[in-house]
This record gives sequence, structure tokens and C-alpha cells, in this order.
Amino acid sequence: MMTHSLSHLQAVVNSVRALAMDAVQKANSGHPGMPMGMADAAVVLWTRYLKFDPRHPQWPDRDRFVLSAGHGSMLLYALLHLSGYELPLTELQNFRQWGSATPGHPEYGHTPGVETTTGPLGQGISTAVGMALAEQWLAAKYNRPGFTVVDHMTYVIASDGDLMEGVSHEACALAGHWGLGKLIVLYDDNGISIDGSTKLAFTEDVLARFAAYGWHTLRVDGHDPTAVSQAINLARAETERPSLIACRTIIGYGSPNRAGTAKAHGEPLGAEELRLTKEALGLPQEPFWVDQRAYEVLGTAATHGAHKRQAWLEMLDRYADAHPDLVAEFRRVMAGELPAGWQETPMPMFDSAIATRAASGMALNALATAVPELLGGSADLTGSNNTDLKGAADVQKGAFNGRYLRFGVREHGMGAILNGLSLHGGVIPYGGTFLVFADYMRPAIRLAALMNQGVIYVFTHDSIGLGEDGPTHQPIEHLASLRAIPNLFVFRPADAWETAVGWQVALARRSGPTALALTRQKLPLLTREAAQGAAQGGYVLADADNPQAILLASGSEVHIALEAQKLLAAKGVAARVVSLPCWELFLAQPQAYRDAVLPPALTNRVAIEAGVTLGWQQFVGPQGTIIGINRFGASAPYERIYQEFGLTAVAVAEAALSESESNASSC
Repeated sequence: MMTHSLSHLQAVVNSVRALAMDAVQKANSGHPGMPMGMADAAVVLWTRYLKFDPRHPQWPDRDRFVLSAGHGSMLLYALLHLSGYELPLTELQNFRQWGSATPGHPEYGHTPGVETTTGPLGQGISTAVGMALAEQWLAAKYNRPGFTVVDHMTYVIASDGDLMEGVSHEACALAGHWGLGKLIVLYDDNGISIDGSTKLAFTEDVLARFAAYGWHTLRVDGHDPTAVSQAINLARAETERPSLIACRTIIGYGSPNRAGTAKAHGEPLGAEELRLTKEALGLPQEPFWVDQRAYEVLGTAATHGAHKRQAWLEMLDRYADAHPDLVAEFRRVMAGELPAGWQETPMPMFDSAIATRAASGMALNALATAVPELLGGSADLTGSNNTDLKGAADVQKGAFNGRYLRFGVREHGMGAILNGLSLHGGVIPYGGTFLVFADYMRPAIRLAALMNQGVIYVFTHDSIGLGEDGPTHQPIEHLASLRAIPNLFVFRPADAWETAVGWQVALARRSGPTALALTRQKLPLLTREAAQGAAQGGYVLADADNPQAILLASGSEVHIALEAQKLLAAKGVAARVVSLPCWELFLAQPQAYRDAVLPPALTNRVAIEAGVTLGWQQFVGPQGTIIGINRFGASAPYERIYQEFGLTAVAVAEAALSESESNASSC
């Protein structure tokens, strides 16, 4: 632990408060109160404990710092700037402006030193649980006697709002269950939210709740650096439980008229209040003033981190001599590179009708033998999702060398934890649940897409094909809802072979998440050779000479389209069947390829999918027909539901015939 005189610490605190106030005032937008209130505790953490090297912000063994209270982004930006990250003062002066490196909420990949995108409350602390889990898992996997190549902390600053959001309850309960002793949360216990006092709606005993989760809890005066430091020491000494340190603070600290009020939360102080606050705190009135000692203090912390990084690199070289295979794999996974030749991994040989969820489990197990960084689980639906890894042990407290995660019935928390695993590095995470429950995960899925994280979602029971469970469990609108998220690939395979291709696509795609939508019911097999076209997202599955119609479908409905093709052939109408398992991937193909699959001149098109029809118009065009379900499902055997809802080969054939006759009569 590094120590600095209280006067030097205060110089950093003053600079952080001044920068936060001035940046928000200049932007005329933002949240000054949280940085002003939490500056004391944050500065203690950054100057005395946090292990970082601004010149190498992606150093694998750095401590992770998550500002879960992302609305207080100027706290983080000020600390990054003062510490020597590539974030000059001009960027702070352009806070919240077009093209700046200081957006309103921290964005991963946009600003050096930002470990995760935060702002949606609860997501940051929950993502941090995944980071801490990744650290423990990788330590169990790669550390050897004399070589602790993975040994770092995960620190969080969280707000009242973070702890109100349900996702934090789910993730923090798991953190306690897993005993993530290297996770320390500084809770900004300021008693204020946007509506006013938290007593309006948030009166539970937070420390008692976290103690019940299995956390180590403490309470301190957040404006007392000595008390904060002592609490962090105690938290670091507790290795069996994560720690929550409730730091009692005053939001908008120092503001004569706004401190301790909701007015300090989400708006600039105003010119006069800014002047009065600087006067009260003994700060110069100069905009964007920085006490030069702040650069020195945080510069010392950065230098200390650089020395630790150098020592770590030297240890890694010795580790390479002692364990060459292990260090090679460690370097590869931390670089985010897949194993050489993984694409040649033998896939299962399917020989009969099989549910795509079952085929997915077989493909996953095959790939897991070649890709050791695959780590995942299910939200209490392992047998239904087929997400288990055969022969692999569970990851549990004190047994982090397993390979399977039991998330319990916690889809929301699972989604955020998967993001944390991915962001940490060294892990390719996957998680399973029913497609209908993707709604519970949507905020985390959206963030994975926003952060370009290659998380893999295994969503089974993908349609009315699950049958008797009824409309509560039948995902009618979910495919369209997920397809609406930018940078998310939604892959709905038509059979086992397409499913294997879907897994290969998902694994190869490290620039964004992929959702596999899989059936409960068995589906006939396509030919293995034809199904390889799924790697383009859409392809001609079954063609005909001089086709007069195109039948489009995804997933289980591809087989209905194939049956319709036969009915049309019997009536003298040649039809092409196009399988579109992944719209996003198909739309990313060259225009020439897309036109070859869907010739612009061939306008007689019929699409069928067991979900809402939204979105299909882009493929069938203005003259095409879409057969889908724009209502909720029903409880009955799935074959009966398909019949009652008109999802039949006869309906597809009749639609194509109708359009064909219409075109003929207009000639």
C-alpha cells in the first residue's frame, strides 16, 4: 500500500471536485454531485491501492475498476486524466460533446482506462461480479507454485440506484455464493436519488441484505480518508467473501446550497453556486484548475503500477521456462485469439431427426474440447438448454477449477456476469435460458452488443413449437425484438447441421454477441453439404429450374417451406427455398451474393416464421407475403397450434400460387 500525506491526498480530491464541477458546468449537462461526494473515497482507492499502468491500460494483471454509478463519469475521467492515461485536459473540457473521449456515461473501448460501459444502473456492479469470477477462474487454471500470473482485485463504486436495481440483487447473491473475495465495492451511501431522499422508497438494511448474501460488510465515513483506508485494508484481508463498504457521503459536497439535496444530482451547479462552492472549498475560481500536486500523487501511483507490471512480465518469462505450454495458452486466451485449427474440430455426425437444442449441446461439447476458454452455464435450465459440458465439474466456492456455471433462476444477473467474464479477457462465455426469458436479459444483451463483446446466448424453446406450456412460454415477438438490437447476430438454425454452423459462427465472431435460437421439437435433417451455406446467414437450400417463386424461412419453418415447394411442383410452379438462419449475417454479405440468393426480378416471395411478421418485409418486398403469428400463442400440442395458426405448407403454397396467378393475369 502506498501512503501519502493527507494534504497531498486533499490536493487530488480538490482537483477531482474542481474538474467535475467545471466540466459539467461547461457542458451545461451532467451529474456533479456524485463525483463531489465520492472524491475522498475514490482518491484513497486510486492513490493507495489500485494497481494500474496508464501506458499499458490492457495489462492482463491490472486491477479492474468499475464506476457502476456511471452518471458520475467525471469522477472517473478526472482520475484517468490525473493518472496519466491518454486523456488530455482538452477532452475533459469537451465533456459530453460530439467526438470527445468523455461521453456522458463511460463507454468501453471509447476512453482509455474504462473497463466497462456503465450508466444503466445495476449493470456495472453486476458486470464486475463476472470480472471477479474470471480472475478466480483463470487463477485456478494458470497459477502454479511460485507463479501467480493471475492475482488482481476488482473494485467498484456503486450508488443507491445500483443497489435498488434487481440485476444487482441477482449478481451479488451469486458473488456471495461463489465467495469472490477479491471483489470490493465502495457503496456511495449518500441517501439521495433523483426523486429526493432514498427514504421515499429505499429503506431496507442494505448491509444486512449483503451479509445475508454472504458478503463481508463495513460502514465508514466516506469523507474520512483514514477510515476508508482502514476499511479497504480489512476488505482486502477478507479472502473468502466479497466486501461491501458503505461510505456515508454528502452528495454535492461543498456546495453551500445544494449539498445533500437532489438538486446536486443531475444538473450543473450554475455559475453563482459554482463560485460559492469553490469559495467554500478554498479552490481557485479559474476554470479547470488542477493542483499540480495531484499529478504528482497519481503519477506516483501510476509509476508504482508500472513497476508491478514490469515485475509481472519478468515472472511471466520465468513461468514460460517452467511451463511453456501453459504460458502459451495463457498469452493466447488473454490476447483473445482462438486456438489454431479450431475450425477443423470434428463436429458430431447427426443421423436422424433431432431438436436443435440437443444438436447445440453436442456441437458445444465438441468445440469445448478444442477451445478451453469456453466457460458457461444456464439459468437453472441445464437439461432443457443442453448447455452442460460432459464430465466437467461445476465452478463453486473454493473450487474455481470447474468449467460449468450454475446461475440459478437469475437470467438478468447471468447476462451481466457473462459480460464481465468477456470484458475481463481470457474467457469466451455462454449462457442458456428459454428464448422467452431473453426479455429478462435484454439490458445486458444490449450492452454486450454496444461493447462489441463476443458473448454467446443459448436460447432454447424458440417458438410455439414448445407446445403445451402455452403463451407465457411461447416467444412470439422475441426474434424481432432481438433482431432490432444493433450488432447482435440472431441465428435460428433449421436443423442439426445448421446448428453446428451456428456455433462455429458464434465462436468465430469476437466483435459482438450471438444469440442461438433453438427448438424443443425434433427437426428432420437437411444435407450436411447444403447446410454449410448457413455460414453466409442465408442461402439457397433447394432450387428449381427457372423458379417462379421464392419461399423463405428460418428455423423449424424451413421444413414447412420445403413441403410447400413439393406442393407447388405438383401444380407446375417451380419454387426456390431459401433458408435465412441469420439475417444480420446475410445482410453483411456482398450485394452480388444477396442478389444471387434473392434475385430482384423474382418478386413472388413468401416468408414463413413462427413469430411476429415484423422485419420480413425487407426480404419479401412490397409484393411478397409473410405468414407468421401476430398474436400470442396457445396451450396445446405444437402440431395442433401450427395447424390452427395457419403455419402450414398448404398456406405457403396457396400464397405463392395466388401471387403467381396475379402476376400472370397482369401480363
